[in-house]
Amino acid sequence: MAPSPQQPRGHTRAEIQQRCAAGECLVLVGPRRVYDLSAFVRLHPGGPELLLQRAGTDVSAELDGPPHRHSENARRWLEQYYVGDLDDDNARQQQEDHSKEQNSSSFPAVTKDSKMDPRCKAVDEDQELVDWRKPLLWQVGHLGEKYDEWVHQPVDRPIRLFHSDFIESLSKTAWYTVCAVWIPLVLYLSWHSYTSLAKGETWLFSTFTTAYSIRVQKTWFPLLFIVGMCMWSLVEYIIHRFIFHMSPPANNYYLITLHFLLHGQHHKSPFDGSRLVFPPAPSSLVIVFFYVLARVVFPEAFGTSLFVGGLFGYVVYDMMHYYLHYGSPKKGSYLYEMKAYHVKHHFEHQNAGFGITSKLWDHPFQTLIPEETPEKED
Repeated sequence: MAPSPQQPRGHTRAEIQQRCAAGECLVLVGPRRVYDLSAFVRLHPGGPELLLQRAGTDVSAELDGPPHRHSENARRWLEQYYVGDLDDDNARQQQEDHSKEQNSSSFPAVTKDSKMDPRCKAVDEDQELVDWRKPLLWQVGHLGEKYDEWVHQPVDRPIRLFHSDFIESLSKTAWYTVCAVWIPLVLYLSWHSYTSLAKGETWLFSTFTTAYSIRVQKTWFPLLFIVGMCMWSLVEYIIHRFIFHMSPPANNYYLITLHFLLHGQHHKSPFDGSRLVFPPAPSSLVIVFFYVLARVVFPEAFGTSLFVGGLFGYVVYDMMHYYLHYGSPKKGSYLYEMKAYHVKHHFEHQNAGFGITSKLWDHPFQTLIPEETPEKED
């Protein structure tokens, strides 16, 4: 959900309080700067309550922490919601005093004659590297050495990848499409695997020796299904870390373009709801590969049982990834913890925190995002 396009203007305290009382969420940063966070409330990783409790107040202290000091990307993100200044004499005097103390503003100035999309004002306004009016996929490869920094400075705006409306539509997917396409296959293959194992004709190690071969019973299916889900969690980590977060050479137009298509566009616009799950067409190529691999390496029913568990793990992954971006999990819950963890990956620790459904594999691979320690007062 992109911030509403609004031209910066003066706001009175009475107006701010009135709008907050009506359910909107306007906050101040410093003595004067006013931000309308109404569109961002439900997406806030700390939960909507934290923002709503601070509606109409100065949140400068919360930005600086403790307990959480907001990253430069988070501060840049905030600038998209700037709507003007507090218009009263007391605020102007406070701003003048504040400016003298700080010598410069903590936030970049916003020019009124912006050429950028108003939904993204003050984000790299003087250094914008792409033309947002055109598809981005064919532009990003020309960014060269500037690409890595640019793609990891997130914005809240929709991205267009292709010129063709038809191809562009194929690159977008509603979250429920994943369930509609793959859950029926999970159910069918689960039934097929179980009934095949029930025949008692599936043997392990029979290719190498008959003396030590093991008959696989139908009671093995739940265990194989769970093992398949665990195997998916490792695949999830490997794909996210080593493919989605590859570092394309600055002089390679095609690898930069490929990276942006696979994952870079998600980091540039992490709340584009149409691009949070994988479209069925490209994901089917990967799924077929793993199905064939399972059938080649293991006996038919045994391999299919592992595969269907992995396929279900993938569906859980895609649904959880969508929820971590768009959901509002209860504070203290597992999903709340993972949402905060994943948002840190997007905004501050792009080279760590590759687990989506869990932190399991971040531990042995030493890519765990470090816990924040509250700063001690002098």
